[in-house]
Amino acid sequence: MSPHAVKCLLSVMCTLAAAMSVMAQTTPTTPYGQNINLENAKKAAAPALAEARKNNWFMVVAIVDTAGDLVYYEKMDNTQIASSQIAVAKARSAVRYKRPTKAFQDAVAGGGAGLRILGLEGAVPLEGGFPIQDKDGKIIGAIGVSGDSSDHDAICAQAGLNALK
Repeated sequence: MSPHAVKCLLSVMCTLAAAMSVMAQTTPTTPYGQNINLENAKKAAAPALAEARKNNWFMVVAIVDTAGDLVYYEKMDNTQIASSQIAVAKARSAVRYKRPTKAFQDAVAGGGAGLRILGLEGAVPLEGGFPIQDKDGKIIGAIGVSGDSSDHDAICAQAGLNALK
């Protein structure tokens, strides 16, 4: 095998491993629980926005319940307009498919069969959406963040998740 072929194979294997790791955080069999309440939605949004401010990123944060309906939304001044809908879409995708949106991003990046993701209605292949789980591991909603690069969006969303643990 040529060195180029080995590099390509290793790249594909790393991408698949990353996707499997992200998808293992929640599974399609993870049950839904009681919907996230407004107090906890605000508790998740505040540190996400604080992380954005700390890094001088302009973000939108959306928190949805188990049906994907908006519970809390906040947009920083000067955030790009498109991010308003993207943040909500990321949160809905994460809660409806019971997995972080990075799983979809990694699947699409892997090409081949991973491109089938593009045919799933509402599956957003951009990092920055995470299911929110209660202390019993049940999904109670999701957070979606948009406004900068998808990896920066995910950093902010993770800060919000960490506040609920």
